[in-house]
Amino acid sequence: MTDSIASALIQGSQNRSGNDPIFSLNAEAASRSAAGESILNATLGVLMNDAGKLAVMPSVSEALQRVPLERAAAYSPIAGAAGFLSATISDLFDDGPLAAQSISAATPGGTGAIHHAVVNFLEPGQSALTSSYYWGPYGVITGHSGRGVDTFHMFGEDGRLDLDAMAIGIDRHIDQQGRALLLLNFPCHNPTGYSLDESEWVGVAEVIRMAGERAPVATVLDCAYLRFQDPESDHWLHAIETMLESGTVLVAWTASKTFAQYGARIGALIAMHRDADERVRLTNALSYSCRATWSNCNHLGQLAIAELLTDPDLKGRADSERDGLIEMLRGRVAVFNEGAAAAGLDLPRYEGGFFVAVFTPDGEETAEAMRAEGVYVVPMEGAVRVALCATPEAQVPRIVEALRIGVAAAAS
Repeated sequence: MTDSIASALIQGSQNRSGNDPIFSLNAEAASRSAAGESILNATLGVLMNDAGKLAVMPSVSEALQRVPLERAAAYSPIAGAAGFLSATISDLFDDGPLAAQSISAATPGGTGAIHHAVVNFLEPGQSALTSSYYWGPYGVITGHSGRGVDTFHMFGEDGRLDLDAMAIGIDRHIDQQGRALLLLNFPCHNPTGYSLDESEWVGVAEVIRMAGERAPVATVLDCAYLRFQDPESDHWLHAIETMLESGTVLVAWTASKTFAQYGARIGALIAMHRDADERVRLTNALSYSCRATWSNCNHLGQLAIAELLTDPDLKGRADSERDGLIEMLRGRVAVFNEGAAAAGLDLPRYEGGFFVAVFTPDGEETAEAMRAEGVYVVPMEGAVRVALCATPEAQVPRIVEALRIGVAAAAS
């Protein structure tokens, strides 16, 4: 082969990055650590225990081992195993009225759920709307499918969600596209750690309800970190009821965080609508997209997760194990918040979740200065993302100090 032979890749594929920036930073941190340096890696969104090992749930291993090999080896139904699909709906809504208005399709993690939302609720060339701080793969998923991502300013001057900016963004999309697809990653927002309070959920729901009276509006609630919020906080459920008065609501559900099973790639897109005929159309559309992309999902994982969601003994043990992991994470959050306040760091309201963002004049400069201290975080525009999920509690003060140094370097 010579340099004169033209690439058979299409133009848009010829200069793509072969790796996600976060995974690239993770690899660099791992390489330095393997070379003997003292490295603190707060990049990846995986929950590590305080010994620095991946946190796992024994009940999940037992559930996987319970599945007969011949069942696991068989193809899953295209849209997903029936028991798994009904279990994901019940996990969110029990047997309440929202469950009766829901359908579900299995996806490879929350990423697959976002993909299905994008390709079924936006025409090629149109864009989804999300907050100005957002999970980077939203842009990759939309771009790869011939769509785009647009943003509204996330925080107002009071540090709360900027509802006016969100409303203006939705109106802009309706005017330009004749429809809107809104991506909201609450609670425990990735990358900022922000969770909406009751009044914010009420405001979000009302904005969406009013927009849905003008044009077709679908709202995706990316609930990857749902089980890491206050279990008594059900404001989002009431918000869904309001949103459904005039539109479609989608929930990206994933076992990755809920069951600490990132590699199993088990998720679902739950779609809600008041009209039964529309729910049939939703079921057919999502099933078609499954066949057109991954065909069907990990059958072993679906069967095991269904058991974890429905078997009383397994579910009780899984919930108890998760509670222990949540308490471990909350301990880190408390130490971080106290240290960040003492260091004068600027960050959103942070009550729990895998990540927190710290505002800075220059995210890249801050992250670079922190890497010089042996601490790895993810740079963003005007902030850095810190994965406390991957940070042992004893190492949290080191992160705070590196952040203080990094922000100061960016400000100088």
